[in-house]
Order: sequence, then structure tokens, then C-alpha cells
Amino acid sequence: AQVIFIPSASPARGLTPRTDDHAGPSSLERWERLARDIASEHGVFTSIVHLVGAEGGKTFPGGSIVAGPKGDVKLRAPMWEEAIATVTLDTSELTRARVEMPLLTDLQTMLPHLVRTIEKIQLDEAPTLTYDPASTNGASRGNVSAPSSPARVKRSDEKANANGEETVVPSRISVTAAPTSVVGPASLDIDPALTADWLVSFLREELKLRGFTKGVIGISGGVDSAVTAFLAARALGPTNVIGIRLPYRTSSPDSLAHAQLVIDQLGTEGRTIDISSAVDGYLSNEPEADPARRGNVMARMRMISIFDQAAKHHALPLGTGNKTERLLGYFTWHADDSPPINPLGDLFKTQVWALARHLGVPEEIVGKPASADLIEGQTDEGDFGISYARADQILNWLTSGYAAADVEAHGFSRDEVALVQKRLSGTHWKRKLPTVAMVSGTAIGEAYLRPVDY
Repeated sequence: AQVIFIPSASPARGLTPRTDDHAGPSSLERWERLARDIASEHGVFTSIVHLVGAEGGKTFPGGSIVAGPKGDVKLRAPMWEEAIATVTLDTSELTRARVEMPLLTDLQTMLPHLVRTIEKIQLDEAPTLTYDPASTNGASRGNVSAPSSPARVKRSDEKANANGEETVVPSRISVTAAPTSVVGPASLDIDPALTADWLVSFLREELKLRGFTKGVIGISGGVDSAVTAFLAARALGPTNVIGIRLPYRTSSPDSLAHAQLVIDQLGTEGRTIDISSAVDGYLSNEPEADPARRGNVMARMRMISIFDQAAKHHALPLGTGNKTERLLGYFTWHADDSPPINPLGDLFKTQVWALARHLGVPEEIVGKPASADLIEGQTDEGDFGISYARADQILNWLTSGYAAADVEAHGFSRDEVALVQKRLSGTHWKRKLPTVAMVSGTAIGEAYLRPVDY
């Protein structure tokens, strides 16, 4: 073999900054390391060709590579876009590499001995090792010969066999494994430039698949909607992004002002729709509604407005909810999480803040306490009873498969872990579509599936 071709449809995974000098998802680094190791071990060229594009939320990164027989990279294709990349390979490199690392030659020499040993093992015959002082010509069939050795002192574990010959009885060695330590989940640190490029590619591809060129975003004045707007402006162009401010009469004036900052800085189309009369019209019939119910009505009224404006502009609503909110169930069902695509849904809140600073979101927005702004004076962390920084770390451990005890052993109190774990396990229903009673053989999502659903 001279070249091994590996076509790959492996989705991109991992935002942690890479350990080498090249940008890209963590999964791409692993593929590259594998290609180089295969090429080096076998003395061949290795070409890994990665799929490009997005489907069902999975983004395929491109970044194909060709590795040489010494483990060097001959070619790297660009990420996030289709490309025809050409490289000329010199097959004389194979000869030179195999001379320096003659693994195949070694195997050919030792193969007969290896086969005989395997046969003996299969017959349950332990291979014997006999020393013949008269032999000086290496191996002979059935025995491994060696020059005679000097006399030695009989060890305590040696015994005489039936013929009076001394044989060595193998010593039994007890090995105690060292106690294992918990390695921990992947870091929450991200490569913000990589993250931005990844999510821009996701938005561009997903809108194209659905036949849209425009996106509608409810811009609240918070960091999540601001980051989504910045990404959408890059992916679609500012003129194809419609930013909508949706204040209620008790909304913070800062929220309106900060939302306008985003619209002005990006140069997107902006509109303000006051939802007070619509919300009050319904709540006038429900005078006993508590603040939580009133907040849910506001959130759902905002989503009604966003979907209606999307229909008006033939645009797609873009979601803004982050992973922390989604895992803790801190959103209004069939409101915040309703848009069909969401670039931030797999980013923890602390990662969204890091991305926001990279994108140039105004510091007035990034630095202020996060708030849904549904109740006057409300903050997210006040509602949680724990900071985003602590909650994100705990969620990262729990969703990576670690037990509560593992988390507690790494600097988190039992109360903190229990608080996060309770919200995580008690809100699964909010993260799923409605449960449908299946009564036929063609139930949607069970028997009737598109390729993207598998």
C-alpha cells in the first residue's frame, strides 16, 4: 500500500483551545493525530477527507489533511467550506521512511516464529526455552538456542524435574493497582475565534437548508441575544437580520437602550413593538395571576411577535437560549426555546460571555447581571441561588457522567450540587417536544423518519 484514503463524516466536537499551532475543533485534532500516526507506523501516505456542512444541528468541519510517511502533514484543507485541495506526493518518501523504520521487514522475518508460537498456544502447549551450548547458529525449529552461559547459583525457587534437571519455577508476583483519581470533564475554556467561525457556519448552512436568507431575533438588551445578533450579522449580512425590541411597561429602560446599542453597532434593521397592551388585555381577565404567571405570559407574547414578524419578512426566528438556562429549565416552555435553530444552545453562560467579548459586544451588556427582565429587580443568579460560574462547573461535571460525590470532592458543597442536580433532573420534560401517544405503525419521529432524524 502507498496511500490510505479515509472518508470521514465525523461531526465537529470540542471548543477547547488546541494544544498545537492550528485552529480547529478538538475532534479534528484527534483525527489529525490519528492520520499522522497511521502514516508513520505503516510507512504510507494517509488522506483523511472530512465532510463539510451542517445537518440536524451537527456541523461537519472540513479541514481534511494528507499526512506523509514520517508523520508530517503535507496538506491541510480549509475549515467550514468546500474546497478542492491538491498536493503532489513523492513516492520515494515511502522507501526512505521504510528504511528508517523497517517494521514490515521485521514482521516478515519474525512471522514464521510468531505463527509457530501461536499454534502452540492454541494447542495449550507452553513454548519451551532450551539452551544448547553446542549451537551457535541461532534459532532452530522447536527450540531457541543461545551460546552457553556461565554456571549460576541455584535459586530457592528452582526445583529438579524427573530427570534430575533443574527447572525454574516462575515466581508469583502480586501487583497492587495504584488508586485511580478522577480526571474530570473537559475544560469550559473555549477558543472564541473557532467558536465564532463554527456558529457562523452553522447559521449560514441551516438557513440555506430551509430556504431562508433572513433571520429575526428578539433583542432583549442581554448578552445572549446580543451574541446571536452579532453571529447572525456575520453569517447573513447585517441587512438580512431584523432585530426586534419587545418591551413591557415595567421593563428596565437599560434593556431598551442596550438592545438599541446592538442594533446601531451592527447596522441591522430594528423595530420596537410594545407588548404591554396585548399582555394586559389577557391579564385583565386573570387579576390573581402571580409574578411567575405574568412573566410567562410576557415571554410567550414576545415569541408570538417574533414568529409573526418572521412570517412578515419571510425570515427564520433565531433562538438565543444558552446551555445553562436550558439544563436548569430556566426558560418559558414554548417561548424562549421555540425558534427552530439556536446557535447558543450548547454553550454554557460563561462561554457565551467569553464569546461576547471576542465578538465586540458592548461591555455595558456583557458586564451587567443577567436578567430575564420579566419582574422588576429580578436577576438570573438570584433566582438560581447560585452563580453562573459555579453552576456551569457543576453542570459540566454532571452532564459528563460524573457522580455527585465526584463533584463534591472537587470543591463544591453538597448543597450546591444538590441544588443544580435537582433542577437538572426535574426539567427534562421542558427540553423535549410534546410526548405523543403512538397508536400506529407510522408514528412521527418513531417509524416515520427522515435521514437526518436517525
